[in-house]
Amino acid sequence: MLVAHVAFLVLFVGTTAFFTILSILNLRHGQRALERERGWVEDRLGLTEPDRILAYQRAKSRFGQSRTWAFVGLVLLALYSGALARVVEGLEGLGYGSVLTGVVFFVGVAVALRLFSLPFEAYEAFVIEERFEFNNLTPGLFVRDAVVGTTVTVAFTVVLAGGVLWAIAFVPDWWWLAVLALFVAFSLAMLVIYPRVIAPLFNDFEPVEGGELREAVERVFDRAGFSCEGIYVMDASRRSSHANAYFVGFGRAKRVVLFDTLVERMTLPEIEAVLAHELAHWKRAHVWKSLGASTVRIGALLFVLWYLLGTRWLYEMFTLPETAYAGLAVGALWIQPLSKLSRPLENRLSLAHEREADAVATDVMGEGDPLVDALCRLTGENLSNPFPHPLYAAFHYTHPPVPERIRYIRELDGTDSSDAPSPATVGSG
Repeated sequence: MLVAHVAFLVLFVGTTAFFTILSILNLRHGQRALERERGWVEDRLGLTEPDRILAYQRAKSRFGQSRTWAFVGLVLLALYSGALARVVEGLEGLGYGSVLTGVVFFVGVAVALRLFSLPFEAYEAFVIEERFEFNNLTPGLFVRDAVVGTTVTVAFTVVLAGGVLWAIAFVPDWWWLAVLALFVAFSLAMLVIYPRVIAPLFNDFEPVEGGELREAVERVFDRAGFSCEGIYVMDASRRSSHANAYFVGFGRAKRVVLFDTLVERMTLPEIEAVLAHELAHWKRAHVWKSLGASTVRIGALLFVLWYLLGTRWLYEMFTLPETAYAGLAVGALWIQPLSKLSRPLENRLSLAHEREADAVATDVMGEGDPLVDALCRLTGENLSNPFPHPLYAAFHYTHPPVPERIRYIRELDGTDSSDAPSPATVGSG
């Protein structure tokens, strides 16, 4: 049993330590790169105080690591103090059956994790984001979001936990395949439910119907070969001054969402370029390709979880009754590090999709300048790190760093790429 405990701690704690070291390397790399490319950051990203990027990234990184280690400490305390075992034994004594008891257990875990997260979310919004003038969230809206978010979390936990535990109870030899099918079905359902039901619980979405913005939208749709539908402006400014845009859904539920902060700050050509980029994800079926890749990755992790639940030592490690929900809880802690360590595989596909979307957007716009200007504006105004450490980027970045995207776009439209730092000089010296 000692071997199992050592292996668990090495995997669970060691992976956390690895990502902490990676974050430190990333900050140091970014600082060196920022010092070398200060002129580029000032001129191209429009930042009169480039050090604000480093200060913001340092604050976010330190906060994120503190939150992660607090979670690790909480988990280890629950496991090694016997608290988890006592909770499971108490639930088993109620005699409600494995599925219902397991659902109650996971709802309790979900609520506990939400309560654990709330102080961190409040600090992030009202201290860090406020310090860098991004926060627009009020205490009242924060409480409302917490209540609505927790309610949604509990509802989904009931559905997913019930489905997984039912599969384990009725198809014990093949439950991992049944759960994989549930994952695919849930993912497809969310593509429809999220834009129509979940997102409107938190934000208002106004369709783009008239004026210069509508005309710009129609031009992009026409050049991309689409009919103009499903374009909305979201009131993101209620919570934050960060700017962004995203594509979600499929079929009649698909929509492109532009943050109102983005619409207010960008020129029409820049908005057109961002919209063309989002339409490219639609046109190139990136949603389906990403879902396929996620299905393979989740399937592999579920198979490992299936194997773990069939072992006795998984339960004996923490003196747990051999009940499915207890095994799932502990088994998830084993596969969580594996999921994190396998991120580069999925990120590689996302990076390829982003490059393809940039290529389509450049073609639709007929030039690269609008997209380059939009990317620079988003990076500067969001205080994003344009110079991540390559290893950090492999694990955390689903989009190529902005200098890399600029060089790629310049290659596509055949113009000078000297307005983006070369990877040979960034962070060197």
